[in-house]
Amino acid sequence: MKKTLPTVLLLIIIHIPMHGQLWAPDLGNGQFKNPIIYADYSDPDVIKVGDDFYMVASSFNCMPGIPILHSKDLVNWEIINHVYQKLPLEKYDKVAHGQGCWAPSIRYHKGKFYVYFCTPYDGLFMATTEDPLSEWELNHLVKTEMWEDPCPLWDDDGNAYLVRSKLCGNVLILHKMSQDGKSLLDNGQLIYRDVENDPTIEGPKFLKKNGYYYILAPAGGVGPGWQTVLRSKNIYGPYERKTVLHQGNTEVNGPHQGGLVDLESGESWFAHFQELKPNGRIVHLNKVEWIDDWPMMGKDLNDDGIGEPLMQYHMPDIGKKHPVKIPQTSDEFDGGKFGLQWQWHANPKAEWYSLSQNAGSLRLHAVQNLTKEANLWYVPNLLLQKFPGPQFSATTKVNFKGDLIGDKCGLVVMGKKWTALSIIKKAEGLKLQMLQGDNNKCDGIARVAEETDVLGEFVYLRVKIGEDFRGKYEYSFDNKTFIEIGEEFRAKEGVWIGAKVGLFCVNPNMTTSKAYADFDWFRVE
Repeated sequence: MKKTLPTVLLLIIIHIPMHGQLWAPDLGNGQFKNPIIYADYSDPDVIKVGDDFYMVASSFNCMPGIPILHSKDLVNWEIINHVYQKLPLEKYDKVAHGQGCWAPSIRYHKGKFYVYFCTPYDGLFMATTEDPLSEWELNHLVKTEMWEDPCPLWDDDGNAYLVRSKLCGNVLILHKMSQDGKSLLDNGQLIYRDVENDPTIEGPKFLKKNGYYYILAPAGGVGPGWQTVLRSKNIYGPYERKTVLHQGNTEVNGPHQGGLVDLESGESWFAHFQELKPNGRIVHLNKVEWIDDWPMMGKDLNDDGIGEPLMQYHMPDIGKKHPVKIPQTSDEFDGGKFGLQWQWHANPKAEWYSLSQNAGSLRLHAVQNLTKEANLWYVPNLLLQKFPGPQFSATTKVNFKGDLIGDKCGLVVMGKKWTALSIIKKAEGLKLQMLQGDNNKCDGIARVAEETDVLGEFVYLRVKIGEDFRGKYEYSFDNKTFIEIGEEFRAKEGVWIGAKVGLFCVNPNMTTSKAYADFDWFRVE
């Protein structure tokens, strides 16, 4: 007799009290509120090319890497591409938490876009294109360790330079660079070190204005730090320093590391991050006033000569009003491609998924993963997206076909501690489990907080996240009466990234499974 795989049609709902809309910074009355992106776009850098603004951000171990966002007004942003689909190193075929791209910089020079970045243990990379919507050419320029956060500058005389910091360091190093940006011409020269004022300095951004070379560099650490600006008439220094933005008496901790842009109207703006766990590093926008050739960011609220971030401004003066946009979240899985909001936890492989085997849906195959009893912390084929704000809801519909005992699929809230609401194939039938995992526990085995039978063809699952990101799962078989399952949890950030939410399908067995899950859509509101 031919065996058929057991099937369950599963409707998963993430429901976080929302009051009807996602976080939208454009208030529609000529004002905007901070943050401009309430999601983990870490270490942002921003440039202006013609009437368009482009932003890049760190992606660490998440693939595709380095999201490229586009805006017409610095407030309303959407994702348009990624710099690379995967990193050309075998180590990233597995989950490498906290590694990958750190603090990219983006520049435009003679008709080409350039993005430079380092990985902490692999060296310096550069990618370039003439069209940011197209495929980028990725180059591995220097194989080294302990480099981070590079930024190029093409000087008025045609010479090219690259400034960078050092992992866990307090120095800035300047290199001479070939004019095509593809090679370094020297070993670098120390141009700044001030342990007393800037015990940690990193993420430098290089620019030239009014005859000064400026280096904008976050100092003092990710959470509690400040924005330092260095300036000199000579590119090799000596450099004067000034703190131009700090938390002060505001609630915006560690306001630093970002990109500065000038507008034709004469205004200048600085987009920077604030670390807000577990969301990650969210993006703020602050006005810049140039005073005695120093950029004053935010507003000097304490008359100490240092700016503090504000939570509301007038819209940047770009002469036009543009539609409200936010980075993408929902996905119908139509058209044979993913939405740009999705990232895997490692270099993706074609056998993990299909967008054509069941047209109009995403098929995730139960990828074999024996590590730590399929603890999702170690699973590379997690398909995740960033938390899109302090409150949101998301719904997905999935048809699951199990094969081997232990095959599972469902939805995960991923971080150093993670939870999942999962359908698992067991000998006695399909079960619904609320799982809790903690990568700090040495046994690495997820704990089943509660388990119940799957009683019908349709199952509805829900997670509610309330104050302080504390959540609770629920399920229903009729979409009317919901029953709590498991324990309350608090969403937890990952390694240098915020908490993420998404989909999985995994096989923890020694033999290959034929199980798969077809996700019809994923909707966030």
